[in-house]
Amino acid sequence: MPLLNEIKLPETLRELTGKQLEQIASEVRSKIIEVTSQTGGHVAPSLGAVELAVALHASFQTPKDKIIWDVGHQAYAHKILTGRLEQFKTLRTAGGISGFPKRSESPHDAFGVGHASTSISAGLGMVKARDLAGDDYSVVAVIGDGSMSGGLAFEGVNNVDGLDKNFIVILNDNEMSISRNVGAMSNYLTQVATSNLYVDLRNRIEKITKKIPLVGVPLFQAAKKLKDRTKHIVVSFKVDVIFEELGFKYFGPIDGHNIPLIMSTLHHVREIQGPVLIHVITKKGKGYAPAEKNPTRFHGIGKFDIKTGEPFNGNTNGTYTSVFGKTIAKLAENNNKIIGVTAAMIDGTGLEEFAAKFPKRFFDVGIAEEHAITFSAGLAASGYKPVAAIYSSFLQRAYDQIIHDVCLQNLPVVFCLDRAGIVGEDGPTHHGLFDMAYLRSIPNMVVMSPKDENEFQHMLYTATNHNGPIAVRYPRGKGPGVELEEGNRELEIGKGEIVFKSPIPSSQSPVTLISIGSMVYPSIEAAKMLEKDGVAATVINARFVKPLDKDLILEAVKSADRIVTVEEGVLDGGFGSAILELLAEAGIAKKVKCFGLPAKFIEQGKRVDLLEKYGLTAERIKKQCLLT
Repeated sequence: MPLLNEIKLPETLRELTGKQLEQIASEVRSKIIEVTSQTGGHVAPSLGAVELAVALHASFQTPKDKIIWDVGHQAYAHKILTGRLEQFKTLRTAGGISGFPKRSESPHDAFGVGHASTSISAGLGMVKARDLAGDDYSVVAVIGDGSMSGGLAFEGVNNVDGLDKNFIVILNDNEMSISRNVGAMSNYLTQVATSNLYVDLRNRIEKITKKIPLVGVPLFQAAKKLKDRTKHIVVSFKVDVIFEELGFKYFGPIDGHNIPLIMSTLHHVREIQGPVLIHVITKKGKGYAPAEKNPTRFHGIGKFDIKTGEPFNGNTNGTYTSVFGKTIAKLAENNNKIIGVTAAMIDGTGLEEFAAKFPKRFFDVGIAEEHAITFSAGLAASGYKPVAAIYSSFLQRAYDQIIHDVCLQNLPVVFCLDRAGIVGEDGPTHHGLFDMAYLRSIPNMVVMSPKDENEFQHMLYTATNHNGPIAVRYPRGKGPGVELEEGNRELEIGKGEIVFKSPIPSSQSPVTLISIGSMVYPSIEAAKMLEKDGVAATVINARFVKPLDKDLILEAVKSADRIVTVEEGVLDGGFGSAILELLAEAGIAKKVKCFGLPAKFIEQGKRVDLLEKYGLTAERIKKQCLLT
């Protein structure tokens, strides 16, 4: 008989038997698979953390106790177990629940996340707040092994030393993040978890305990002690050394799918004064064969067939990401100075082909964007041409490094910003709305954005031949579908083009639309609609956010009564602001309307729906032009 719909969550979890909790875990896992097959999402990491989430909520009393999920990729079970079972079917949809913990969504979401390596620092802040207020509750930070490659995680760990109050950190070691984990910490953990001696002893103990009739908690505790003792003999001299040197009392590694074992460990460590680290071993995609077999695909996936695990509309050919991957690999064949750099996003950025062809010239630095940029600066200072492929929203983390380590020294680093603009269902933590605004203000930086795939390949060629910092920002998904020209040509820096001009005399005041990137084609369509209404329109593809093609723009607006700028980015400080500054500097006082995204955190939803909502479709642009 199903339990999930019959009990009050999460309170009743603390009253259930071990067998009932295992049933809850099974039902939660089925619910995650069922819903994400329709909504998409971060399937594999959440499936791997089901038992951990059940054990946590059966052991602690949220929202009084604080559970902080790093990144949030592992938190679907947490959402289901904290009063959002019925809402879970709306996961990642417009008006539905977020794919990540969100404080405004539930009091059980202690801290809003979406980017990696934040949980230890946030948790430590909550511990200090608790102690300052004289309160009494537990704080638990759950961090994945991939997030341990991020510098912020180590900064948090550095400040844990000397803490004399309880703080629990759970290292969920599933042996991979989005891409294969890299770095010394990852290698160390993997070496321990896969130690032949440890694995052999662990398997022997599991076989022994399975043969013993289960007669309740006392026998389980005895079996647990046996297992813990053998674990301690094998790994205590190896694993706990590093964490205890960092100030933690170390427990593990333990089976992250064994609910009673996790609960027993949590019950013990919550009484310890000082920081504690529990090292749990889990399997990404646990309980769903396709996700276990291909955890990278199921890290973040769209709709999929539950029976086969095959994604619907899974063909990525023709996307900006695939064009980037093929183009940069081709350019590297003729330029041995090109180096590929990414931050744990080999597949996501399309660098698989480059990595396979040029393994010695490819570097995945892990979830460490700050390091990726300064590392690239070092390469550039040594005569190489690093191409740093990082999602727009993640590059925000390296803002200081872009300014201080790259642009101040005018180093030729190529920034390739995938997922620029609205990305859709992942919502405000992942929309790439701010890059034009935060990059164009930096001296020495060139910022450009292609109108289509063909222009994109030429921009990449231009970027790899430019002797200074240069950024190319491009959207998620497929472009207009234009044919790619053979060969590449270098674009003149700061030169745009007129892509449409009405051939008819205007019966109304003419309009000049100045557009950038993904908004060029919608602007052309809007201009054609205006032409049918007898309104003459000109469309400029600016190509460059910085530097602007001043001569082209100022000449084009001379005959215009109305000027419209269109961008898929935040309006405050963005492309439209750059045009306004240019017009003001030139002393041009005309009606100007800037179309873009408002200065707010844009909600989740399908990209096409969000573009419609915020007026960035051809029909909406046309209507607004008539009102301007």
